[in-house]
Amino acid sequence: MMTPRIWFMAMVLAASAAGSPASPQKSDSSSSGLGNVPALAHTCLITSNVKRLVDFYEPILNLKAKWSGNDYAEFHTGVGVLAIFSAEAQEKYIPGSAEAAKNKSLVLEFEVADVDREYQRLGSLVKVWVKPPTTQPWGTRSIYFRDPDGNLVDFYAPAKAR
Repeated sequence: MMTPRIWFMAMVLAASAAGSPASPQKSDSSSSGLGNVPALAHTCLITSNVKRLVDFYEPILNLKAKWSGNDYAEFHTGVGVLAIFSAEAQEKYIPGSAEAAKNKSLVLEFEVADVDREYQRLGSLVKVWVKPPTTQPWGTRSIYFRDPDGNLVDFYAPAKAR
């Protein structure tokens, strides 16, 4: 079984607008492609039900999960990896380090082409909506919803000039 890399912090998984506050910072390059700034590559959700979260995220992200055993699956989004890992296995590897479905401080942010179209597409898939399509004061249009473990998810796009 592949040993997963686990990070417990939020990351913006896709932000390609040049000069955007969410754009990745450039760092000094080296032969590995990494410089002095650590490169956040994975965000891992710890869950008591890996299959349930994978079944939720597959149609949400339009991606098939890559499984490594029954305890770990990941989605390669192109910019970063969203990983889903079993709370039972996490407890075995690093006792007392995480509690499934207890997050209230992380937002998984995914850049999409059209927020309103995604809102329509996700209508039957999402059970808990937090905010319908809204143009934010900082210049993005977003929808916010929760996954089955209560994690907050934001699908956003740069707001179109009106």
